[in-house]
Amino acid sequence: MPKEARPSTGEQAKQHALAQLRQAILHGEMAPAQRLVENELAEQFGVTRASIRAALIDLEAQGLVERIRNRGSRVRVVTVEEAVAITECRMVLEGLCASKAAVAASDEQLTVLADLGTAMTKAVADGEPMTYSELNQELHARIREFSGQRTAVELLERLNAQLVRHRFQLALRPGRPQHSLNEHLAMIETITARDPQAAEEAVRAHLTSVIEALRD
Repeated sequence: MPKEARPSTGEQAKQHALAQLRQAILHGEMAPAQRLVENELAEQFGVTRASIRAALIDLEAQGLVERIRNRGSRVRVVTVEEAVAITECRMVLEGLCASKAAVAASDEQLTVLADLGTAMTKAVADGEPMTYSELNQELHARIREFSGQRTAVELLERLNAQLVRHRFQLALRPGRPQHSLNEHLAMIETITARDPQAAEEAVRAHLTSVIEALRD
């Protein structure tokens, strides 16, 4: 939206600021513990401080921002212990989605998953950890989408948003993509075999491995 056409007040302005802030946090452009100064953000996004304040309240509810008494807002720091707890919740919900996808996905959607597996294998072979990480996120998103379990999808989107820093760190850890590749291929294989129980078990095995990596 051109700057001159951007609403500076009201609900549209808040939603604009909310979307921009959320994207910056999820893409790692704003680091954990970084202060979020209302005046600076209002100028940056061309909205009022009230719109920024309302957006920060929403982001706090989403677990992405925390308000420090007498110090304002900052990007929330998610500890390893919290990341493990979030991943334990993911294990239940993503296992459910994989089980549902094994039954509900169309043949065309199963082909999409298989193609992602091929691309992930190539990314590991080519030594491209960030490409692998992006494909990893797409695979999990597709499985959620193909499950048709909207409630689980909404809950997982909120949980996953809080793990952005830990996701980047794991993606760049030497040897991690090679280790997790077979886990992801097992997820794809069991879903495409239309075996819901095995698909759920494959997801749980993968996320158990993620928890072990987080604790290392």
